[in-house]
Amino acid sequence: SLLVNTARQPRKEKVKLPPSLQGRKPDSKPNKQVDDPVGGQVKTPSLATTKQQLSSFHVIPPNVTFGVLKEGCTYSATVILKNVGVNFSRFWVKPPPPYTGLRVIYRPGPVAAGLQVELDIEIFAMANGREDTDGLEEIFHHIEILTEAETLLLPVRANIL
Repeated sequence: SLLVNTARQPRKEKVKLPPSLQGRKPDSKPNKQVDDPVGGQVKTPSLATTKQQLSSFHVIPPNVTFGVLKEGCTYSATVILKNVGVNFSRFWVKPPPPYTGLRVIYRPGPVAAGLQVELDIEIFAMANGREDTDGLEEIFHHIEILTEAETLLLPVRANIL
C-alpha cells in the first residue's frame, strides 16, 4: 500500500512512483499516428476498445554517462531497447553527427512483444579545439530512436581529457 510502510505504520513522506508507472516516459515525443496496413495489428475485441499504447519501447538505462575519457581512445556502452507493447514493432536510430564521435551499432528489424535488442553506443574521444579552463571538453548529445509510435531521446554525456 502507498499509505503504510512494511511495518504497517503510516508513511511520513509521499511515495515517488517511477515515470513508467505514472503513464509517461521521460525524454520522448509522440509521432503522428499513421495507419500501417502491413504492420502487425492485434484485432482482439478486448484490445480494440483499450486506450493504452499497443506499441511502445523502453530504453534501459534511460541515459548514458561515459565519465572522463582519454582523447584518441574508443569507448563503448550497451543500452537495451525493450518492446513493452503487445504488437511487434520496428525502430530506427538516427545517426549522430560526426563531430560528436558517437556511433550506434544495432541489428535492424522488427522486435516482438516482450523481447529486447541491444544498442551498442561507441564514442571516439576527440577534442574539437574548444578548451575549457580545466582542460576538459564536455560532449552532450541526444541520440534519437524513432519508433512507430514515438521518438525516444537517449542523452549521452562524456568529458574528454
